[in-house]
Amino acid sequence: MNATKEKMKNRELVTGTHVLLADPCISELCGSIGFDFLWIDTEHTPTDYHILVQHLIAAKASGCDTLVRIPWNDPVLAKRVLEMGPTGIIFPMINTPEELDRAMKCTLYPPLGNRGFGPLRAVTYALDDQEIYINKTSLDLIRCVQVESKLAVDNLEEMAKNPWVDCFIFGPCDLSGSIGELFKIYEKPTGDLIDLAVDRLKKAGKSAGISCITEDPDQIRYWYDKGINVISCGADTSYIGNGGKRVLNILKNLKP
Repeated sequence: MNATKEKMKNRELVTGTHVLLADPCISELCGSIGFDFLWIDTEHTPTDYHILVQHLIAAKASGCDTLVRIPWNDPVLAKRVLEMGPTGIIFPMINTPEELDRAMKCTLYPPLGNRGFGPLRAVTYALDDQEIYINKTSLDLIRCVQVESKLAVDNLEEMAKNPWVDCFIFGPCDLSGSIGELFKIYEKPTGDLIDLAVDRLKKAGKSAGISCITEDPDQIRYWYDKGINVISCGADTSYIGNGGKRVLNILKNLKP
């Protein structure tokens, strides 16, 4: 079993960061830092399939695992990404057990699911044993779904019974928006909802995750102290922006 997947199954701390920009050198660099995984986003970015596969190649060169977030719970969107051979996949906005079942089935070959067969890079362009891929490698895929609404929290006990999900990841902004508190992610209503959800995941023995761009240590500790063990924080954009502002501030404060 993949080491990151095993950590998730054991509810150990798993670390990640977000890749939002296009150049694959970013994945090579960030993947070499030591994170458990890179969250490569195709939901809120212009990253297309060609750019994505370059990121996956670069991340593999760095030895870092990759979780690709697709734009929607759609088997067609999932299929092309899975054929590229990421370590795992993230489905956004999963709200009901039925939606979750649909997501999981499109990652599994028959008779377990309905994924069509046609892996390419996932089997090293047919150099790998394809029966091993069907019967073992494809089952070891890391499968994550996002909890981004009160409806999802309400259904979480039932959804957590699905045996294929490795991690339920909170999208705190959309979750806060679902209760009319958009972007108030550290205030009580959203915090209470996440506490309830984490408690349900703990009882089910499932990993709880968070996706947030922050680099603030207090904010990161806030999520960890809530019992969240899969933490994806920071991003290439914020590293460049915050690093640039820090250097500019140094320059502006130079004295003769």
